This record gives sequence, structure tokens and C-alpha cells, in this order.
Amino acid sequence: MKKRLSPHESRAAALEAARLLLIEQGPHAVTLKAVAARIGRTHANLLHHFGSVSDLWRALAQHMAGALCETIGQAVLASRLGALTPRELVDIIFDSFEHQGAASLAVWLRLTGDAHALEPIIEAIETMLEELHDLGSEAMRHVSHSLVLLAVGDGLLGAPMTRALHLPRDCGRDVAERLLVAERARAGVIMTPVLG
Repeated sequence: MKKRLSPHESRAAALEAARLLLIEQGPHAVTLKAVAARIGRTHANLLHHFGSVSDLWRALAQHMAGALCETIGQAVLASRLGALTPRELVDIIFDSFEHQGAASLAVWLRLTGDAHALEPIIEAIETMLEELHDLGSEAMRHVSHSLVLLAVGDGLLGAPMTRALHLPRDCGRDVAERLLVAERARAGVIMTPVLG
């Protein structure tokens, strides 16, 4: 017998299933039918919670945007306190877009023309850029913009491009790290080491 879930639990389970389908199989796999099958529910049950596949995508974007913002915001704070190196910060940003599916989701929503569903991702990116914005530096805004574009591009095409060009897989991360380090040095941003 299936465990009876509250509406909140059922919705949360569906969003997590949708996120995993996105990461494992790509955006095309995220359908109401596939999500319902993944959590052992019916298509009608998913319709009750989301109304349509577009509404599921919007909810997924909001769900993932919140997680993206929290992960990167915490990493930026840790970096500013000296608990993370610039490379560790870059790795967290890149991993959030590649391995957690944010790059695929953002591009899929952009290509489908669902601007409303894309808004939570854009807002999360804007928030992240604000978090990365050190000491009011306009140049750091440009570096932050470049970091996001590099992370999204690397998440989507990094592996095949580096193979085709016979480059190390992490060369995009190397570029992002150099940008971040150079701008922080230029701006005189000093990282405060955390004492253990």
C-alpha cells in the first residue's frame, strides 16, 4: 500500500523527481507522465498539483532557483571569510549549473519561450551576481557576469568542446578562476582567513 502523502509532501516529491529526471535524462524527459511514474503516482494526481506541464516547469524552476541561490550565496560568504579559495568558489558555481541541472533548465525554458517560467532562474542569477559583487566594483559585476556565462556554457557544452579541442576538461574553470583572482587583486579585495 502506498504511503499517503500530504499535498506539500506530494508536491515536493514530484519536484525532486522532476529535478532528477532533468539531471539524468535531460529536459525532454520531464513530463507529467514520467514524473508521476517516478514517484508511483498517477498522471491525474500530478495534474491536481500542477495543472499542466508548463506549471510543473515553473514550479521546478522556482524550486531549483532557490537551491541555486542558497548554495552559491553560502559559498560566496565562505569565500569572503577565507574558508573557500577562489577555485573552490568557481567549482561550486560551475557544479551548480552543470551537475544540478540549472544550465539545462535555464536553456530549455529559454528555447521553449516560456519567459514566465524562466523568471525564477534569472532572479536567482541576479541575486547571485549581487552576492558576487565585491565592494561596489563595476568591474566585479562584469567578472560575475562572465562567471555565470562560463558556468552555463561549460555545463551545456564543456565536455564535448574540450574533447574536440583536446583541452583539459576543467579549462573553463581555470579561466573563471583567473578572472576572479585578477579582479579581486585589482580591486584590493582581501579575503579574511577563518581561524580554526
